[in-house]
Amino acid sequence: MTKLTLSIASASAALIFSGTLQTAKAANFNPAPIYQDVGRYSITISGNNDLADIYFPKPRDLNTGDYSFPIALLLQGANVDKSSYSEYASIVARYGFVVVVPNRERAIPQIGGTGLFAETSQINDVLAQIKTENSNQNSPVKGIVNTDKLALLGHSFGGAVGLSAIANTCIPLICEGSFEQPDELVAGIFFGANLRNQATDEFIPINNSGIPTALLQGTREGIALPFRAERTYDNIQNPPKALISISGANHYGITNTNNPDGPFPDPNVPTIAQDVAVETVARWSGLFLRASVLDDKEAFNYVYFTGDALDKNVTVTSQVKSVPEASSIWGLAVFGIGFVVWKKSNKKYEMKNHDKLI
Repeated sequence: MTKLTLSIASASAALIFSGTLQTAKAANFNPAPIYQDVGRYSITISGNNDLADIYFPKPRDLNTGDYSFPIALLLQGANVDKSSYSEYASIVARYGFVVVVPNRERAIPQIGGTGLFAETSQINDVLAQIKTENSNQNSPVKGIVNTDKLALLGHSFGGAVGLSAIANTCIPLICEGSFEQPDELVAGIFFGANLRNQATDEFIPINNSGIPTALLQGTREGIALPFRAERTYDNIQNPPKALISISGANHYGITNTNNPDGPFPDPNVPTIAQDVAVETVARWSGLFLRASVLDDKEAFNYVYFTGDALDKNVTVTSQVKSVPEASSIWGLAVFGIGFVVWKKSNKKYEMKNHDKLI
């Protein structure tokens, strides 16, 4: 046996040992929310007068403890009222975030006149408002918000808004005037969303500049079709990134009820219970944010390596880092072994290619 063969064998054994330890560690990790209770109140966002609901963790020692919860802004789907996200937002908040869910009413004649349509200017408006809330003596979240870290959540149309913001672009219909990405923006995860030019059906490159970005997608999706999520995932230029497929969920797997009043209904009937779908989408959202915003190593391992094996309803495709350059036979050998391990822990769900609009 040559020295090279011995080296490859040793590397393989080390990877297997590491994987075994990772699996054992995953068995001890509890992916449930960190906090049990949630507070909720409503405000008006200064500047655009949007009404918004705010959800925040409420441990017993909230007023005496040393808490600093990052902001998570949820950008709504087209004509989906903020109240439809109350279950989802409550669960995500319990992972340690101040979740803001605004209603943005504006006119877009090209897609149906006046309605609830998210827009990129909300991001800076909400950030400014929460900074005010954090210093307001009468605010329920006074002094408990980490205003240096902002993550985006989004559904459907709102997900497209969030993706464009992460790409730091101003796209017609989802951006009015101009947009400048705030320095505080550090992560984004979006359900039932893709980013493409509606007129030409061309998918838009997303230069996320290293901002962790993930897509959540129902396999029963009948509006924002799965193949479009795949194409959008491919267009996210920088890892870490993930495409998380929820088996049996349709376009409204994130809302309190299937096909809520207001938006266009999904013709596909979900095969997963609504409460299970919402919990699954919220759990993966919360853990992705913990991994990306709070540098939670166990949450990171769950999202990128172990979670899909533990969750029967989920399949994950992900990329953690760029493919390394192999400058030698040894480098090629190690990369080959690592690639096999990566492929096994990141299964990709096969989705049908249809041709419909969001």
